[in-house]
Amino acid sequence: MKLKKKFLVRDILGEIVLVPIGKSDESFNGMVTMNEFGKFIWDNIEKDQDEILSLILDEYEVEKSVAEKDLDEFLECLRKVNIIE
Repeated sequence: MKLKKKFLVRDILGEIVLVPIGKSDESFNGMVTMNEFGKFIWDNIEKDQDEILSLILDEYEVEKSVAEKDLDEFLECLRKVNIIE
């Protein structure tokens, strides 16, 4: 996957958030809140989707169908706000 905007991951009062930096903050007015699973995906976001799924299955005790669904939902959220392509 390819990132369209630049973000930093920050822990703000116990919440994990993506904060836009540079020119990204001009075109994206807000922050993205995520859980530990979302952060794991974000940390691997520039890999292809199948590779991320494989990493999830190695890291977490989860059924493949559940991992695929959760991964698809998270990536779709990022696509909707034009963060990835």
